[in-house]
Amino acid sequence: MPLPVLFGANVDPLSLPVGRSLHQATLIDQLGLDLLTIQDHPYQHSFDDTWTLLTFLAARTTSVTLVPTVISLPLRPPAVLAKAAATLDRLSGSRVQLGLGAGALWDPIAAMGGPRRQPAEAVAAVQEAIDLVRAMWSGERSVRVPGEFYGLAGVHPGPAPSPSLGLWLGSYGPRMLALTGAEADGWLPSHAYLGLDALRAAVARIDAAAIDAGRDPAGLRKVYNIAGRASPTSSGTFDEPVSAWVGRLVDLVTEVGMNGFVLWPLDDHERQYAVFAEEVAPAVRAALAESSPH
Repeated sequence: MPLPVLFGANVDPLSLPVGRSLHQATLIDQLGLDLLTIQDHPYQHSFDDTWTLLTFLAARTTSVTLVPTVISLPLRPPAVLAKAAATLDRLSGSRVQLGLGAGALWDPIAAMGGPRRQPAEAVAAVQEAIDLVRAMWSGERSVRVPGEFYGLAGVHPGPAPSPSLGLWLGSYGPRMLALTGAEADGWLPSHAYLGLDALRAAVARIDAAAIDAGRDPAGLRKVYNIAGRASPTSSGTFDEPVSAWVGRLVDLVTEVGMNGFVLWPLDDHERQYAVFAEEVAPAVRAALAESSPH
């Protein structure tokens, strides 16, 4: 059974002006969008800490699901991260998903005390982190997970989160895409790094890996982060009228297999959030309902 299509919006973790992030998050929640995402770059001097902000916003919203897109694994010990995510899941009424990434911008990561990893090492570290997070969420009395980068040596995990807490990967390379299909619950690529011309092949790689692992590809959440705006006239892909947005997103669902979209507004955030929630999302849902077999 295909997953329902979700719509969301991004909030940048800018520290100034104070209150901006809360105002935007409250609006996203009131508009009824499904997802609220926050990027994680702790080394950015103008950013608040993503996990602290995400937790604060979860306490001040009522219905939206919050997702870090994506947590920088090299700077976040996965056992503690798993505990934090499970806690927030329980306290928020299951309104969180754990977005995880292998790491990028290795110079600032190293400057902040994190490891500098080669591509193969970064993928292997994510693989170990997934196993470790799953163990921490297992509810078992005691767990051991050996590993080169991360490990558990008889820790007592818990409390366990709800079954709805998933692990979504931000992935682009062939090995990370295969790992996503084989072991993750969701996928969080960005249009800026994975354009429309390459998206179909990436989805195919994820789906093939899922099938090889005995999983149903239709059960994987696939959320496309899109930096853009609804404009009166077309100035480029995702900088165009609402009708063009609707056509593109419908095609991405029916022809490519995506099932979620998050808007990163280029400007005029409040208006763009509202247009996405009140015009784009309902029109996409209506078009999909009309085209589905009855």
